[in-house]
Amino acid sequence: MSEQTRRMTSALETALQMEVEGKEFYQKTGQKSVSPLVQELFKHLAEQEDVHYRRVKEVHDAVKTGSRWPQKESTFQRPRSLQRVFKDAIKRMGAHFEAPSSEIEALKIGMNMEDKSYSFYRNREEEAESPAEKAFYKALTGEERVHYLTLQSSHEYLSNPEGWFTMKERWSLDGM
Repeated sequence: MSEQTRRMTSALETALQMEVEGKEFYQKTGQKSVSPLVQELFKHLAEQEDVHYRRVKEVHDAVKTGSRWPQKESTFQRPRSLQRVFKDAIKRMGAHFEAPSSEIEALKIGMNMEDKSYSFYRNREEEAESPAEKAFYKALTGEERVHYLTLQSSHEYLSNPEGWFTMKERWSLDGM
């Protein structure tokens, strides 16, 4: 195995481990959640981490056996967007929902995991030698960024629903 192949497979093995850890965290935490937002969001994120795992595994296997990066399209299709999951959940919950502190903390943990994944994939994208490898990591970078931003919005909403609605929905107070 060449040094380049070793480098690629090592990075892909790290990616596989991150995706497994993310899926496990989202599944376990989502199942214990009382917030419809965290339940739905974490269920959806676990599904997306599984999609990422399968795609990374395909590339890993191809690189390991063929010693080259496969020339495949690097987009990720989602049946339902994370933003839609978020918007649907907050419609049901309204501006007066109080989340347990454990769920707010779980969102912070998720944000940290997604930020680490984003940084890892971003670094891999910058170091990639082939256009296909670069495109693959760029697609994953974009996915992780969307995950992070959705978790961040969820954290803001659950930490202060009224404030979130005031900021995001542009509510205002008359007579001021």
